[in-house]
Amino acid sequence: MNHPVTSQPHSTGFNTNTSQWHSEVLDCCEDMDVCLCGTFVPCILMCKVSKKFGENICLPCLPGSSLALQTAMRERWHIKGSICKDFCCQCFCWPCVLCQMAREVKTRH
Repeated sequence: MNHPVTSQPHSTGFNTNTSQWHSEVLDCCEDMDVCLCGTFVPCILMCKVSKKFGENICLPCLPGSSLALQTAMRERWHIKGSICKDFCCQCFCWPCVLCQMAREVKTRH
């Protein structure tokens, strides 16, 4: 005997809490060490961020890795945003985004 469905099951497996980045993209001068490293040797800063986030230190050698890392950070820490916004920020001010990611990893670890 079939019974009609009268209510939908509720999912409890997803975390709906969201957070924000601890600093904005253009807050580069908040941490001068990160700012200088991101300005003059961004490849080294990207390797440090990758390692500190728990990814392979060679991740920056892959095309699109910065976008993937930013999206992974947003997903892990439930930061509001979208891949489209991440992509636009990466295109127009990549060094600033890199510094933001470095500050975020530093704050959260």
